[in-house]
Amino acid sequence: MKNIAIVYWSGTGNTKIMAESIKEGAGDSAKLFAAEEFSADMIDDFDAVALGCPSMGAEELESDVFRPLWEELVPKLSGKSVALFGSYGWGDGEWMRLWEEEANEAGIELAHPALIVHETPDQEGMDECRSLGESLSF
Repeated sequence: MKNIAIVYWSGTGNTKIMAESIKEGAGDSAKLFAAEEFSADMIDDFDAVALGCPSMGAEELESDVFRPLWEELVPKLSGKSVALFGSYGWGDGEWMRLWEEEANEAGIELAHPALIVHETPDQEGMDECRSLGESLSF
């Protein structure tokens, strides 16, 4: 079983709900971290990482905590199973497409298609999150 880090930033709690559902799917080998609790120095302890951030402002990553963490992690994610997730309240998911593009340009191979949920995850959204977690554990 892989050691999995689920790292998220959540302003309203929606992305936190997603992270918790991903952990359910990933099982006991997964550890849940708020972005403030995680650092690039910790990444070597994990085989896989799910990174979650909601859409902020003009469809962008949260800039004070999550964006700096992402930039620190990018050079260390090569060879890891990586998944991106987050919630949004407006727009059409552009922030996630831009984030995926940024990951691809950095040579990060995503192990699962990025997962976005509109507002608070419903049962279907939580099931998709659990499925993402399951896919990272193999």
